[in-house]
Amino acid sequence: MENNQPIPAWVFNLYNEHLGVKRTLAEGIQANVLTGQHVMLSVVRFEPNSAGTMHSHPEEQWGVLLEGECIRLQGDEAVTMKAGDFWHTPGGVAHTIHAGTLGALVLDIFSPPRQEYTQPGEGFGQATGS
Repeated sequence: MENNQPIPAWVFNLYNEHLGVKRTLAEGIQANVLTGQHVMLSVVRFEPNSAGTMHSHPEEQWGVLLEGECIRLQGDEAVTMKAGDFWHTPGGVAHTIHAGTLGALVLDIFSPPRQEYTQPGEGFGQATGS
């Protein structure tokens, strides 16, 4: 904020590692989760060459690759993503990410919020493997 004004409670920053609820999704994959009434945002940091587990959940999900590179696996497809790319995953569709050598910074958006992500923890919550 300009002129050293205090930051309002409704303003956030993607690069604040103390943001929201912390979750370790897998080795090398950390998430900071913020929950609203109808939507949940998850800022996910992937270390270089880290990989999530193929999983699904009933909530709809959108994701945006903000930085780095990754391969997005969804259903039986694998797509190389670059910063600025984004994707849609309907509920119940198996998916994951494999980060490239640069790692990745992803913003995930869930609707409705994933109840298990409202608490600190580890893993992909109640998601089911594929």
